[in-house]
Amino acid sequence: MPIAASSGPRRALVVVNPTAGTVRAGLVEQVVRLCRDRLEAVRVHRTGRRGSAGEAVTAALAQPGGAAPDLVVAVGGDGTVHEVVEALTAAHAAGRAGAALAIVPAGTGNSGYRMLWADRPWAQSLAASVAGGPGGARLRRIDVGWVAETGKPVLLGACSGLIAEGLIAARAITASGREKYARALPEAAASFTPYPGRVTVDGEVLHEGRTVLANVGGGRYRGGQYLLLEGSELDDGLLDVCVVGAEVPAAQVPRLARAGVLGRQPGVVRGRGRRIVVERTDGRPLRFEYDGELQPLNWTSMTVEVLPGALSVWGAPKEEVTRVDTQGAVPLGGVAAT
Repeated sequence: MPIAASSGPRRALVVVNPTAGTVRAGLVEQVVRLCRDRLEAVRVHRTGRRGSAGEAVTAALAQPGGAAPDLVVAVGGDGTVHEVVEALTAAHAAGRAGAALAIVPAGTGNSGYRMLWADRPWAQSLAASVAGGPGGARLRRIDVGWVAETGKPVLLGACSGLIAEGLIAARAITASGREKYARALPEAAASFTPYPGRVTVDGEVLHEGRTVLANVGGGRYRGGQYLLLEGSELDDGLLDVCVVGAEVPAAQVPRLARAGVLGRQPGVVRGRGRRIVVERTDGRPLRFEYDGELQPLNWTSMTVEVLPGALSVWGAPKEEVTRVDTQGAVPLGGVAAT
């Protein structure tokens, strides 16, 4: 939902992950210069370990006397964004004054940035965000998921099965940016075995049987390029889910998802609700991830509930139009045109 009378921000905290995939010194300098040219105050925090980003945001928001930032710029990948979102949603839940999120994509998949700005250059989106509306950017409150097993928020989505296995395969691939996941997911898919699963939406069974993946969330893309939740809305108060059954060979999933036609295949079902439970029904641990972070094998299920309007973000003035590569829109088992 848009936020009425959204003036531009005045004070920013820039959170930089120096180890993110495409962060370079020149990039950080450009981001800080752009912010300082337009804002009253800008602080920079460089993370040194896991959890540092969230701690910096929490500490900054607790500053008294109007010194707290009203904008947090996350410079890094989806993991950095996740930490910042965790701190921002915690402040919202506690009823404290919060800040809006802006993203400078400098990671591997950068799905969070694509969710808000499609593929617009980051300098344009950040300039529009620090200038405020109207026209160039839109301040809005979007929904966030909440994973009951871990007690953590989810911005992009949570996924069982193949997507989680793709994160493991990516560890051995030296490519950077989206190319890393473009190579990792097919590699994982080549040897993937569907698991016995069940997915329920608000208490109703949506799917039961052999499962390749179940993706829950709001972001349409995972890995910056795999379309899993076509038509998902960020602020409708609901979570979307896409379940790929074993009728779709796992080896075909990366190509179909990149082409934007996975949701049209027999064996793929979709749903929408406030509480979505993904289970493994044979009693073995469920492999799942959220926001690109692989979770330990401690649970047989993954429960995601919606937190409506829990996060304030700067995004494009209009919704992203899902782009489908029509050359890849071929029947299951067919050959894409070249």
